[in-house]
Amino acid sequence: MGRQWGPSMRAAEQAGCVVSASRAEQPEAGLWSCSGVILSRSPVLVLCHGGIFTPFLRGGSGALTVAGATFLPGDSCGDDLRLHVQWGPTAASSAGRAEEGLPGLCTPRCAGLEPGQAAQPRGRLLQAAHAAELLLLLSCPAFRAHFARLFGSEAAEQWRFASAAPDEEVSGEEEEDQLRALGWFALLRVRPGGEAEAARGPAVTVAPLGAVAKGAPLLACGSPFGAFCPDIFLNTLSRGVLSNAAGPLLLTDARCLPGTEGGGVFAARPAGALVALVAAPLCWKAREWVGLTLLCAAAPLLRAARAALARLPDVAALAALLPPEVGAPRGLLLRGPGPPWAAAAVLVEFGSVWGSGVAMAPRLVVTCRHVAPREEAKVLVRSTNPKSVSIWGRVIFATQETSPYDIAVVSLEEDLDGVPMPRPAEHFHEGAAVSVVGFGVFGQACGPSVTSGILSAVVQVDNTPVMLQTTCAVHGGSSGGPLFSTHSGDLLGIVASNTRDNNTGATYPHLNFSIPITVLQPGLQRYRQTGDLGGFRELDRAIEPVRVVWRLQRPLPTIPRSKL
Repeated sequence: MGRQWGPSMRAAEQAGCVVSASRAEQPEAGLWSCSGVILSRSPVLVLCHGGIFTPFLRGGSGALTVAGATFLPGDSCGDDLRLHVQWGPTAASSAGRAEEGLPGLCTPRCAGLEPGQAAQPRGRLLQAAHAAELLLLLSCPAFRAHFARLFGSEAAEQWRFASAAPDEEVSGEEEEDQLRALGWFALLRVRPGGEAEAARGPAVTVAPLGAVAKGAPLLACGSPFGAFCPDIFLNTLSRGVLSNAAGPLLLTDARCLPGTEGGGVFAARPAGALVALVAAPLCWKAREWVGLTLLCAAAPLLRAARAALARLPDVAALAALLPPEVGAPRGLLLRGPGPPWAAAAVLVEFGSVWGSGVAMAPRLVVTCRHVAPREEAKVLVRSTNPKSVSIWGRVIFATQETSPYDIAVVSLEEDLDGVPMPRPAEHFHEGAAVSVVGFGVFGQACGPSVTSGILSAVVQVDNTPVMLQTTCAVHGGSSGGPLFSTHSGDLLGIVASNTRDNNTGATYPHLNFSIPITVLQPGLQRYRQTGDLGGFRELDRAIEPVRVVWRLQRPLPTIPRSKL
């Protein structure tokens, strides 16, 4: 995964663990499990997701929604709660697969989390499961406040944060429990024992809130399906970027699965620092998977843990063992709000319709026709970086509905001051790292989101690129936004659409299409030099093979001419 990920991989593997909860002497009652992060080695303190504790709460999940509740002591759960924590060898030893550079081969054996039973693979060994006690359940008030602001409106009824797909059968009570526990986490202490005491690896460090910029690379570490087959799934890694942030509520496009709730998310810079914990691995909007993972920032969560411990005399001393924040002081950004090229993305509003756009000149914005469909129409363009401004503009060109290219051009009444103009790319390289910047998912609420992927295909007609395909997560509202080269920052194209299966109605955010910037360059250059829109009009006269490509249809086979 590259040299930059070495410290993050080591930190993730040394801190990752699986937590399981069960009822004493009632194995038939089931097992609840999630991922966790080892915060301290002596004693072993673990932070995990609070969702697995809702079946054990004496007052039911409603205790998590009491006004003003920021933490619950460990005795809020019933006496029949039994907890176990399991981790891999890298958590207890300075030698591990991340440091050796080895793949860490193991034999699939699907070890459970029964106490005292260690997995017996021929490769990577797993530690025996250790008994643990619940110290407290805690939440981050700021996370809950931002969640209520973003998802508490009528439009939020489209959103769903559950470990099952919308079509899977989940009881209303179970789904309500999951939603109530979404922003809650648990602090555990592993009971003293020989093997547990031997776990003396380095403690994690924590990135201050705001120290990681939007678009910065992240590494998520969790165990899909929790306690199921930890031999195979323990500390599975997924790479992505910080897509967006609202205070301590973060989004990443790293792909996480059920069971990774409570898993740690680490930064490349500060090297190996814990940035956040997974709050919800699967997010659904209008019954469609959005391909993003909801996170809770670690720094404010640990500050809440220290405050809660201070109010519990029996465990108050443990507050000093929680990991420190590293890097910039709180409130001071280590880096800017995102990569400089991301500032070229703007929000375009046409009545109740909105989408994204890209500033090509101080008074010129390109977007999609389905965002600003009529020439001479007035639209409002909003820029959030480097400062928040709103400028009216007029649509001076929009392709015809029969054109394969979904493009509109907006002339602004004022300059977009301070917005860097992107540099158009001249060539495209399949497999190159790319980023999409757009106002999908949250629209105006949090500024543009950044998603990462690769340029998976460059579709050509007569050796000329006419369509770009990427694996970035693209959502409604991203249309018209820019597609950039992650490394050079060059503008590659304009996002036109993602993919919908007409038979099932399912949308695939990671399969999407952009119009190459080389298609638009002749019209842009001609307009800048002469003010003539003739170059854009050529987009309406695209040849039939280009139209076939954008209709996503196979070209008709050549029918042999009859000799009769």
